[in-house]
Amino acid sequence: MLTIDNINFSGERAIIRADFNVPFDNNQKITDTSRIEASKETINKVLSSGGSVVLLTHIGRPKKNNTDFSCKHIVNALSKIIGRHIYFSPTTIGEQAEKRARKLKSGEILLMENVRFYDEETQGDINFARKLSKLGSVYINDAFGSAHRNHSSTAVIARFFKKKYLGKLIEKELKSIDKVFNSGKKPILAILGGAKISTKINIIESLFERVDNILIGGGMAYTFIKAQGGSIGDSIVEPDYCNYALELMEKAKRKGVTIHLPSDVIIADSFSNMANKKVCSI
Repeated sequence: MLTIDNINFSGERAIIRADFNVPFDNNQKITDTSRIEASKETINKVLSSGGSVVLLTHIGRPKKNNTDFSCKHIVNALSKIIGRHIYFSPTTIGEQAEKRARKLKSGEILLMENVRFYDEETQGDINFARKLSKLGSVYINDAFGSAHRNHSSTAVIARFFKKKYLGKLIEKELKSIDKVFNSGKKPILAILGGAKISTKINIIESLFERVDNILIGGGMAYTFIKAQGGSIGDSIVEPDYCNYALELMEKAKRKGVTIHLPSDVIIADSFSNMANKKVCSI
């Protein structure tokens, strides 16, 4: 595991793929800054050893350039948490973006616009990754929440760098996982969230060999409920994975692992804070 502890970033322009996918209220105010705070140690390590930083991140699942998901909304919070001025680039690739990156001096930070404003990002497009790579001289992946995705800014971009490292957040998470799996005392409980079973197949199956209980939450739970004949309304679901969800439950039983699903949910008549809401059995 190549980490940044003993790396001197003097004269380097480090592209840091962070995970600033923070929640907002209806007034575009951040309601939880913990993901930004989690990146502070990695950013400060680069700056303190003489480097500059180019930040890449996504926010939400925008359709085209939806300004509600613009990274400009996190500039002030990021500046306050890091304690430095944050430059912002309204473009993420291309001549202007590269020019802004090249102008950075030691100790300066440039936040690029939402990488998911480009369809190529989620497609894992290699040409898009190549364009992103021109923003820096080294690459650091510190986006633990997105590290499993084969996207241009998380996995593909690394191909273009000889100098590539894991950030402090990912390092800590991997050490925690290793501690639980290799020296954790029984019983062990795993908690899984997220929207899709399809992106976590290998994770779930590998957990069967390690844990005693699995709590499944988030949108993923609806596929398990629908697979068992439940009604889920318009909730997110992967119909093609319903049979697989049943297979997972059966496999867990054979392995002596208990899968726990939510007992109730909040339902609403629209996806809005102003919707009519009530709690019902899942």
